[in-house]
Amino acid sequence: MAAIETRSEQVCFGGSLGLYAHDSAQTRTRMNFAVYLPPQAKNGPVPALYYLAGLTCSEETFVIKAGAQRLAAEYGLALVACDTSPRGLDLPGDSGSWDFGVGAGFYLDATESPWAGHYRMGSYVNEELPALIEANFPIRGDKRGIFGHSMGGHGALVTALRNPQRWQSVSVFAPIANPCAVPWGEKAFGNYLGADRVRWEDWDASLLIKAKAFPGKILVDQGEADQFLEKQLKPEALEAAAKVSGQALELRRHAGYDHSYWFIQSFVADHLAHHAQALK
Repeated sequence: MAAIETRSEQVCFGGSLGLYAHDSAQTRTRMNFAVYLPPQAKNGPVPALYYLAGLTCSEETFVIKAGAQRLAAEYGLALVACDTSPRGLDLPGDSGSWDFGVGAGFYLDATESPWAGHYRMGSYVNEELPALIEANFPIRGDKRGIFGHSMGGHGALVTALRNPQRWQSVSVFAPIANPCAVPWGEKAFGNYLGADRVRWEDWDASLLIKAKAFPGKILVDQGEADQFLEKQLKPEALEAAAKVSGQALELRRHAGYDHSYWFIQSFVADHLAHHAQALK
């Protein structure tokens, strides 16, 4: 297993917040990640909650903007945040737009050239990163939760739905709920997965929920003033899918809230409570 480089470590709410890097076998690039260890980790392994950020974000976005460390310290939860794509490859077209390529890996395993050799964020999040974390930090391997925002909300839902034996809880903020049917998803899936839309269905949360429910309740928060709500997010697709499969879904709509981290800050406490109940 690749060695971890410590980029920085600071004391935070009695625990520690660290920024790290390692050489990834999945992406074949250097990957950055952040880990918050609560004070309880000094006495033994703790459950971990993995966060997937949205378009243009990095491993630092959530730990700087969301205000979750105080809550994680209270609950005894570790927080893990990873980057949103491989970087530094200079593949043709990977930096030409903000919603595809660098900063926009969509948490899937690409099958098309030139992306297939590096854009394997699906396996990175589900397999490689947890294995690395659990081997190097006092974090339990049997208690994992996952949540995310926007593109990361899509990633969290798909990761949990595809691998329910590995993830015990899931929640999301303003997810891209039905990527097969919206411009962001069509652009990413068409490039990463190819023209055959049937292959896209394995990475669409609404279609996955419709086919088979996740064992636990899914918490979703959505701002009604979100500038991407109507065109890109489609939370109503999750509701319709949940009715078909019987998925336990709590979809909360909030008047006045947009797509920003001010929205996430406002409701992150409910998400950590949701995961703490499931993981402890």
